Formats: sequence, structure tokens, C-alpha cells
Amino acid sequence: MLHEGNPYFIDFQGGRKGPIYYDVASFVWQAKANYSEELRKELVDTYLDALSCYMPVDRHYFRKQLRHFVLFRTLQVLGAYGFRGYFEKKPHFIQSVPFAIDNLRRLLHEPFTEYPYLNEVLEQLTQMRQFTEAMVEKRLEVRIYSFAYKNGIPTDTSGNGGGYVFDCRAINNPGKYEHYRHFTGMDNEVIEFLENDGEVYKFLDHCYGLVDKHVERFLERKFTHLMVSFGCTGGQHRSVYCAEHLADHLSKRYDIDVKLVHREQGVEKSF
Repeated sequence: MLHEGNPYFIDFQGGRKGPIYYDVASFVWQAKANYSEELRKELVDTYLDALSCYMPVDRHYFRKQLRHFVLFRTLQVLGAYGFRGYFEKKPHFIQSVPFAIDNLRRLLHEPFTEYPYLNEVLEQLTQMRQFTEAMVEKRLEVRIYSFAYKNGIPTDTSGNGGGYVFDCRAINNPGKYEHYRHFTGMDNEVIEFLENDGEVYKFLDHCYGLVDKHVERFLERKFTHLMVSFGCTGGQHRSVYCAEHLADHLSKRYDIDVKLVHREQGVEKSF
């Protein structure tokens, strides 16, 4: 804090200078970030490039030492998650435990031979059933449908109900022109027609805003199913285009399973 123009430390642990490895381990191996090994390597390399501007860097030695701090940090957060989640009964922290366990599991691919007993205990921890199944059981699947209203709204086969049904019939319809009647929303002719006036972009922006918030909350709460449907007159042009673009948008933005079904076209895809 600052008092009368002078700085004072009120948190000596947070204010003291620590090992340079710790912040790298905390950021790059943050549990729920779930970065790929390739991205982690790129982030560490970028950090080392910047660090070398200020001090000599032995990259091999740095990475060797960093492994220990990743281990220490992972054990530290598991202790915090366990206490806040299992003892203080705060579910948000329990949800983070499987991600930290997965970090630990990857780290133990190269055993810590200098800590044989600890390494054995941690191996047993990562193999516990509740942690090996958790990452698979809680993966969110979003099912996206295109359909024709005359054939009814698609049924939610997951049994959860809910989700969104967007009516695309307010968008300019290429199906009223003979030239487009043999094409679908996956064909360039229809895509160019719909995108020409920009109307479909505005429609989808609103859809994205609603569905994104829903997906983020479902991921946070570890729900496993969400259904989104786009309907139009024939289930051929506008609804197909919108369903395709939402599927592409979600698959690129979130680590989820996306199943796309163009019901009237008999087409199914997985992302």
C-alpha cells in the first residue's frame, strides 16, 4: 500500500522475489486452461526468448528445473481445490480437480525418479476411478439440427429437453427462385445469395451470443447435452446454412463435441 507517498508491504509472501520458474508453472499449467503440449512448449519458448534479453539462459537446465515447479504447483492447487471443494463444500473447486489430475498424469509420463515414494503415490492417485472417468463423463455435446417446420421440430433424444429453436423464415429465402431450388445451404450458390445483403450475418450474431453463453454455463456446471435447432420452410437453404455456421463457430471456440444433423437432407456430421 502507499501511505503519505511511501510504499509499505502488507503481504510479505506476495511481495517477495521468488524463483522465476513459479509464475511460468502457474500460468502455463493452470488446471482448467487445459493447454495442449504443443502450446505449452510454444509459451515456454516465448518466455525464454524474452528472458534471455535480461539474463543468460540455459534452456535445458531451465526446463529441467521447471518440471519440479510444475509438480509443486500442481500439488499445491490440488490441496487448495480439495480443501475448498471437499471440506468447504464449494462445487466450483471440485470441478477443477480432474483437470489438475490430468496435468499430473501428463507430468508423470516422465517419472520423478528422485522422489520414488512420492512418484508411486501420485501414480496411484491419477489411476483412481473417479478421476480417470471424470474427464470423459463430463464432456459437453451440442447437437445442432436443421429442419422444415412442416415436418415438426426435432425431438431431443438426450432426454434433457430445453435448448434453442431459431426460426430462419424471416431471412430472405432463395427457395422462392427456381435457380436455387436444387441447391442447399451447403452449396456456394445459396451461400452467396444469403450473404449478399448481410442479413444472415446479423441473424447469426444474435444466435451466437445466446448459444455461447449457454455453452459456457453448461461447461461450468458440467452438463453433457445441449440442443440447438434451425427451422425454415423446407429445411433446405436458410436453416442448413445457419446450422452449418453455428457448428463451425462452436467447434472452433470451445473444447466440446458438436454433432450436426440436416434432418431433411439426411446428412450428419461430427466436429
